[in-house]
Amino acid sequence: MTASPVSVAAEPLPSYRIDSVVPVADPSGGSGEWFRYVITLGPLDDNAIVGTRSGALAEVNAQLEEMVRRLNERLGKLQARKK
Repeated sequence: MTASPVSVAAEPLPSYRIDSVVPVADPSGGSGEWFRYVITLGPLDDNAIVGTRSGALAEVNAQLEEMVRRLNERLGKLQARKK
């Protein structure tokens, strides 16, 4: 009798995600809308991209979603090369 191969579920690969977007004071002292964002990779917070963006919240979120999409696309290409 031969042993059946054991199927091991692969852990999902980490991906970038928007962790937080919070309003902050205008760094120039003006009255513009500014937001501090944190983008993380995987479950650990030590892999974080932190920055600020100006604009309306909807506009900033759209910019960050596009940034995360491009980061994940680039990450996918790097991971495919390693295989």
